[in-house]
Amino acid sequence: MPVGWRGEQIATLSPGEPTNAAFAAAVTPADPEALEDTAEMAFGGGYGEGVNTTAVVVLQNGRLVGEWYADGFGIDTPQRTWSVAKSLAGTIIGAAVQRGEVDVNAPAAIADWRRPGDPRAAITLDQLMRMASGLTSDTAGNRQDALYFGRVGLDEQVTTWPLIAPPGSRYRYANNDTLLAILSIAPTFRQNPPAELFRRLGMHDTVAETDWRGNYMLSSQVWSTARDLARFGQLYLDDGMVDGERILPEGWLDYVSRPSGPQPRGEQGYGATFWLFDKSKGIPADAISANGNRGQYVIIVPSRNIVIVRRGEDPAGRRFDHVAFTRDVLAALD
Repeated sequence: MPVGWRGEQIATLSPGEPTNAAFAAAVTPADPEALEDTAEMAFGGGYGEGVNTTAVVVLQNGRLVGEWYADGFGIDTPQRTWSVAKSLAGTIIGAAVQRGEVDVNAPAAIADWRRPGDPRAAITLDQLMRMASGLTSDTAGNRQDALYFGRVGLDEQVTTWPLIAPPGSRYRYANNDTLLAILSIAPTFRQNPPAELFRRLGMHDTVAETDWRGNYMLSSQVWSTARDLARFGQLYLDDGMVDGERILPEGWLDYVSRPSGPQPRGEQGYGATFWLFDKSKGIPADAISANGNRGQYVIIVPSRNIVIVRRGEDPAGRRFDHVAFTRDVLAALD
């Protein structure tokens, strides 16, 4: 069984951290043995053959009800978030909307698209957040290896893809859409960089990387701990508020949770930078998740006031069944 902490052992937050990060008073789940068994299954391959769970954190009503780590991992161990970063990007966009700096329904502010007659000028920020830009995508997800390994700058590459479908007419999961969404709000980072939002949320072990030209790569390149991602999830349960200050617009949870336009095939729908559980039996329809490669999940269940974080180092081609895992965690917390 992985190492787990409960009670006073987890009261390790620094003075002055925001209340939405207050894990200090752990509570006992309705069925602690069932939750323990579920965590053990997660670490023991019960939700996917050959997967490697590194951390599980469960919050309910803003309190920590369970926390487990694999050998070599702990509360201060950052891991690559992979595409969980896309949901972090959506949150950064939401904060800019709250400050009055961004309108998601306006055309995305991409300088290269402003030439007369360029049809891409009609693509809105909302459509980029929903993977519905209509831009071409050469491979599933638009792999960006050249960008991530420093051979090209974001603004040199992602603005060049042509339009092949009317904006808003199709769903196509693509790193480019998120990268373009963040590029379009880049001027807001002079006064409000992502690190400032992370600090405000108490995510002190979270770092967003940039390319060699200083552009944020928030489709993948963020490092964070399981606890920090739990704090991120709790922000949505707190209606975007921290210490009485509104960080996200009122109703932003409803916005990112709302399917609009074309939808992906498969077990989850897609909102605005978040995945939806609107097709999953046994899970409240209002549940959403931030999903990342190699088994990264931040699951937010507003109607149950629950956040579930699962971190992994799953080998390529191996899949952790986060839907079944979520269902079992929720059953243990009934």
